Amino acid sequence: MVEDRLTHGKRIAQLVASEVTGHERSLSSLSVTESDPDVDPTEDGAFAYAVEREGERVAEVYVHPDRARVEFLVEQEAVAAAAEREGLRVRPKAVRPPRTLVFVEDGAQVKWLLPALRAVADP
Repeated sequence: MVEDRLTHGKRIAQLVASEVTGHERSLSSLSVTESDPDVDPTEDGAFAYAVEREGERVAEVYVHPDRARVEFLVEQEAVAAAAEREGLRVRPKAVRPPRTLVFVEDGAQVKWLLPALRAVADP
């Protein structure tokens, strides 16, 4: 049996954007902004796009060669709890204002990110 895994950061970020702009009613308050379709993944993570809720930036998505990183700017505790329940790797970022980082390391994990996105879509 062949095991196919999607571990390309740019493609994972595209899947996240599709979830934000796509078919899920609970995410209808969110939109993708400042998208860079030509972004090249970097080891430190290159900015791919922002996620806004009714004009307020709530998250930023960065692409690495082997994963995507979502930096949540609001609802840090709710985001961390939701992402950890789904089994995603989460860590705080000690900046002002603080951020919560969620790492999506496989295309299948994009669906696991949905509860964290719901936490910022309707706080």
